[in-house]
Amino acid sequence: MLHTVLHTHTHTHTHTDAIMVIRWGICSAGKISHDFTVALKTLRAEDHQVVAVAARDLKHAQEFAQRHSVPRAYGSYEDLAKDPEIDVVYVGTIHPHHLSVGVLFMNAQKNVLCEKPLAMNLKEVQELIASAQKNHVFLMEAVWTRFFPVSVEISRLLSRGEVGEVKVVRAEFGAPLTHVPRAVRKDLGGGALLDIGVYCLQFVLMVFNGEKPESIQATGVCLDTGVDEAMVVTLKFSGHRLAVCTCTITAELPNEAVIVGTKGTIKVPAHMWCPTSLMVNGVETQYPVPEPALPLNFINSTGMCYEAEEVRRCLLAGLKESSRMSHADSALLAEIMDEARRQVGVVYSQDSQ
Repeated sequence: MLHTVLHTHTHTHTHTDAIMVIRWGICSAGKISHDFTVALKTLRAEDHQVVAVAARDLKHAQEFAQRHSVPRAYGSYEDLAKDPEIDVVYVGTIHPHHLSVGVLFMNAQKNVLCEKPLAMNLKEVQELIASAQKNHVFLMEAVWTRFFPVSVEISRLLSRGEVGEVKVVRAEFGAPLTHVPRAVRKDLGGGALLDIGVYCLQFVLMVFNGEKPESIQATGVCLDTGVDEAMVVTLKFSGHRLAVCTCTITAELPNEAVIVGTKGTIKVPAHMWCPTSLMVNGVETQYPVPEPALPLNFINSTGMCYEAEEVRRCLLAGLKESSRMSHADSALLAEIMDEARRQVGVVYSQDSQ
């Protein structure tokens, strides 16, 4: 579709070809960056190319580059920011580095797709958004779930009033992650809410079209490291609508999401954060993700191809944010998490700065 549209507007092939391919830089050579790069490989090579990778250890970057056939490897994020042949940077660093790294790239006039959570708190999220606006670049939080065919279909069904008036939404995500330092250490941005609870909250906000809840009530339990091991967040929205989100890093939950309306039920079966099936009033439809060319670290990771396609669509259209995961969506998500953490007593060093 894009090809035909673009070709009608230009007389030279060189201009179209230059704009068609999105050239990616990958920031951090960790597990999630590996999976994202594998996901990009499921898309057309003339649409997406990974041209460079950066890690704070050059050796890691070089190993990553070799494994994924990436032309350039850098031993610092600054070097990646200076590369003139990059359209957009995927930021796959740990949570506490999102702000500084995001600002580094945006100040270098790079568009940014940054892993969730966009930052540690609302203040940091607002700084990232301000940086994007100041530099006139595209910025999106990589809430990959929103771009899955299942999620797009849910939004379509809700807009058509398929289950009547939505009354209750329930979402849960629990997985045993306490063996992962990143999940339990406060200085690494650990805790259930920021790491996986964010998926439940974003689901609720997607269902309620980015509406701000009237009230937020959170109950949680903390590890001795000071981060939340588990949390239940109950949100009340206008029109007597409720949502309950449950997350934990100590146990495997059923990991489903349910939308109950006056005329029916929409259910997202297990792996609600990377869904491949949808049940509407008991009728199930499968939406498989592409097959990976290399082994993945996380389940269904090739589904990150959907958010990558959204980034491409936005860049080709000259947009600075995605309407499906807007800056306002990211800010509201952070605001709700800030309040939930406040009630449970989870405080990061970033909160007092």
